[in-house]
Amino acid sequence: MDGVVDISELPASTRRRTLSFYVVLLTLVLPLWSAPPLAWAFVIYSLHTGKIWSYAFRGRIAFALALIEVFFSVYHVQLARQIAPPTTAGPGDALEIKTAYVRLLKTGLANLPVDGGDEESLVVNRPGSPEESIVQLEKHDLRAIEFRNSLRNWFRLAPWSSIRALEVRKWLYWSMFNADMPSSEQMPSLHKEALEDALALLQKRTGTNFPEGSNPHTTPLRLTIDPTFVCWRPITFYAIIGLVNRWLRRRYVSNFGATLQRHGNLEYLLRVPRGWDRRHGPRPLVFVHGLGLGLLQYHILISKLFRIFTDRPILIPLQPQISQDFFHPQFLVPVTRHQMADNLARVLDKLGWAYLDTDGDQELDTDSDEEREKVNRDLLQERRGITMLSHSNGTYVHAWMLKAYPNMLARSCFVDPVTFCQWEGDVCYKFMYRPAMTGFELLMRYFVGSELGVANLLQRHFDWVSNTLWFEEIPNARDPSKSRFFLGGKDDILNAERIKKYLISHGVRKGLWYDPQGRHGQALLKGTTGHEEIFRWLQEPDS
Repeated sequence: MDGVVDISELPASTRRRTLSFYVVLLTLVLPLWSAPPLAWAFVIYSLHTGKIWSYAFRGRIAFALALIEVFFSVYHVQLARQIAPPTTAGPGDALEIKTAYVRLLKTGLANLPVDGGDEESLVVNRPGSPEESIVQLEKHDLRAIEFRNSLRNWFRLAPWSSIRALEVRKWLYWSMFNADMPSSEQMPSLHKEALEDALALLQKRTGTNFPEGSNPHTTPLRLTIDPTFVCWRPITFYAIIGLVNRWLRRRYVSNFGATLQRHGNLEYLLRVPRGWDRRHGPRPLVFVHGLGLGLLQYHILISKLFRIFTDRPILIPLQPQISQDFFHPQFLVPVTRHQMADNLARVLDKLGWAYLDTDGDQELDTDSDEEREKVNRDLLQERRGITMLSHSNGTYVHAWMLKAYPNMLARSCFVDPVTFCQWEGDVCYKFMYRPAMTGFELLMRYFVGSELGVANLLQRHFDWVSNTLWFEEIPNARDPSKSRFFLGGKDDILNAERIKKYLISHGVRKGLWYDPQGRHGQALLKGTTGHEEIFRWLQEPDS
């Protein structure tokens, strides 16, 4: 095709550090990062000179705090080394991985209209891509070009023609078996066969054949076996975060009548209004937060949820692994997909908000069609399910619930959903590998991405198959009263334009809120139009 620009061959744009990068570096990052080495210097100086014995009360307090910081820094380094080896988690379910891989190759193959088409004509449950066949595409096919351009995130945005077969095989082997690719002689025959089949399908989908050989400049991203990147921080930082979050829990209990409960390894805040009727009362709300500082980061939003929705139950799972809750016993013990989904489902079932056996049949001891219809209507009313609101990393938990217990979720609201288009590598590259150039990127890299608990979760326990949500796995995805999606066009973490295109091409129109100027998390900030739209949607009468 003449005149077609192959965007997969364009070099990555040159990025320069902005003024905001240096402001954040000097005012936030350096003061915290320098605390441990300064503590070491003070302790060594005090002991070497013997001045420790001449310090007054304040001096001795300062020395004690510095000594605690020294011991903590040693412990922190030990923990960082503990999570440094490549993941010991084996590959997931082989059939699920194969299904997911074929599904991602089919994405974008269907000739779906860019604007989503006529909603009334989209009557099938699985439109477009899942019904397509993987055929050999021409190199200049727009579908092949777009696919190549999205996948080169996994190769640090290298021009597609510079990527060689060895690096592609390494990336494919990691994505299928969660391990470094062994030599051909040591590779099991079944693995070798699966790898070559996957490579052949990828070459068809990209419209190219990978040249044999290697190019060390296009080393693939392999998140769970690449070296970990962890930055130290002082124990006082963790202590302050932990104290504030525990104070907030107490405040939610005393001010809003919430309780702190546990089921298995799931801790959660729960508030059930007195007199709420599970059959006829407003639908319960579950909010799943993202990476960061836990309740402290989402306090304004959570407080508003408690204040506004006094007529319905609210449940908030607590996630110490992604909340920098260093002193929690499960800080470095990530909850697996099945543990989280199963525990949360059992809690919802125990509360009577939704039922685990939604597909089960129940014997109806009735004598007439009218009575049977009434019982069925009552059962349907009882099993209405919940409304789930999730943000960023919390959309992974949202995805796990939809995969395992879709009938328990009657309404879904995704804000900055990193769970879509996971296979394209934008989130992985931008959040974990791309050098920080702006103040926001540095904040995300130091305060979130390189924090010990987050690094352990993302860099050693990430499962792209489990964390990827496909359009057809969302019940009533095109119904704006049941599914809403909030994206910001200037999101520095995910590729909002790609996710927007993915959703719209499958018929999501009225349910999509897209702010061209919006950034990651902006829709949750008080006073923004996205924030007001989220609360307006949450307050809609139950359907």
